[in-house]
Amino acid sequence: MFLFKKSKPKQKSPFPITVDMHSHVLPGIDDGAQDLATAVHLVKGMMALGIKSAIATPHIKSQDFPNTKETISAAHSSLTGELEKQFIHFPISYAAEYLMDEVFFENLKEKVPLLTFNENHVLVEFSWAIEPIFLEKMAYEILMAGYKPVLAHPERYNYFHDNFKVYNRLEELGFLLQVNLLSTIGYHGMPVQKAAKYLLDNDLVALLGTDLHHDAGLQAMITNASEIGNFVGRSFNETIQLDL
Repeated sequence: MFLFKKSKPKQKSPFPITVDMHSHVLPGIDDGAQDLATAVHLVKGMMALGIKSAIATPHIKSQDFPNTKETISAAHSSLTGELEKQFIHFPISYAAEYLMDEVFFENLKEKVPLLTFNENHVLVEFSWAIEPIFLEKMAYEILMAGYKPVLAHPERYNYFHDNFKVYNRLEELGFLLQVNLLSTIGYHGMPVQKAAKYLLDNDLVALLGTDLHHDAGLQAMITNASEIGNFVGRSFNETIQLDL
């Protein structure tokens, strides 16, 4: 007579997303994964967290990372080809993370198509160094061009930390606010974690993302997955549609 141990039911992952809409895993085109092997490693780590699919969003900054659809598409093809070669099933599409600089708004004016997800959502970021002073104008121009602006990591802009009410104003103007998961565990410092808590407590967070760049961030998320889940308190990104 053979006795078999009854397998334990799988526990639901405590991680609050299964679709990641902000990452820098495409190889060799920005400050994220620097080569193909690193890109595959990061994808495997995302899978270990319970993430089932992702949207890669490499930077487009006119000075530092002047990426185009062509450079991003080529990097995407390189990664997806390698994943297929290694029999790794992980659907991944691409958009971009745009710095809202003069070139960005000139492209809007000239009706240059932007790289988006979920049809017309565009991931944008402010300068780290200079606080934007024309929020109304910026939001208006993006919305009038037919896009829905998703503001990346608002909790990380230090110049907002003395006035959390600006987050309410950003939402009123039409920005969807996206918080980084690492911000919830103090990875970027306590002021950033405090801002993330304000955004979550006041139901201002529309989307969550890993903003994954490198192994250090990945390991921090893996080690603190339960803490991240507890801090966030619920699942996000269920409505995100991948354009595959």
